[in-house]
Amino acid sequence: MTNIPILNSIDIIRKQYPTGEEPVLVMCSDMNRYICKYIHSSASAQKLACELIGVRMAEAWGLNVPEAVLVKIRPEHWPAQFTRPKVMTTMLGSKFLDAVEYVLPSTFSKLAKTSNMFNQLLKIALYDFWAANEDRNANNSNLLYDITNTSLVPIDFGCILNSADFDFSMMQLTSTETILNSPLFRYLVQNISEKRMQELRDYYNVCLSRCRLQVNSIIEDLPSDWCIPAEAVSCKLSQLFEPDWTEAVWNNFEECLNENI
Repeated sequence: MTNIPILNSIDIIRKQYPTGEEPVLVMCSDMNRYICKYIHSSASAQKLACELIGVRMAEAWGLNVPEAVLVKIRPEHWPAQFTRPKVMTTMLGSKFLDAVEYVLPSTFSKLAKTSNMFNQLLKIALYDFWAANEDRNANNSNLLYDITNTSLVPIDFGCILNSADFDFSMMQLTSTETILNSPLFRYLVQNISEKRMQELRDYYNVCLSRCRLQVNSIIEDLPSDWCIPAEAVSCKLSQLFEPDWTEAVWNNFEECLNENI
């Protein structure tokens, strides 16, 4: 996996999303549009670092995440009427996808109730347990549905590592903090055989090996103007691969899965 590309804005920004982070839609030098998030404060710098870490790790898991890039926006491309950061640092862009819909209770019926779709959801849920993502649950799926490829697209990784906590040891998710305890899971749920669980466990082990190989390049990708100490990131990521953590994650996932079937 190559390091993350660095692009430049090439046109005036014409859209800012009315969410808490107020991301902007940017046309970049590769002629693609990206939804870009930026730093509001020291706390949001850590959250942005988690966005980058989360998407790179999710790629290693083989999840269908939008391509991520780093974006440098020219000041003259930021309209005065849009909220802008106090300091124009490097931004993190997520490739804008066509033909996708947010996964909401009102759109569940568009999802095929197939074994493949259910397996996708299980893999995303297991990823969240491992990465301690506290922001994908019954109230907020943070999922898109790719209509063309009939696949789930996980987005928004800023709350991995227990909501971007770099100061304390990792904590396991509770059942209510996961997508397993949600109407979406109950809509897609199918029989979970011993074979399916073994295949999922094998997949988990392979993903851990892939992710371990990405740690150094992820740390290298962190822009210096985010002012995130590499040592802190390295220490935090090392916790993800500790045997006590990885085994506890699997056991917790199995228990929560059984609770919600």
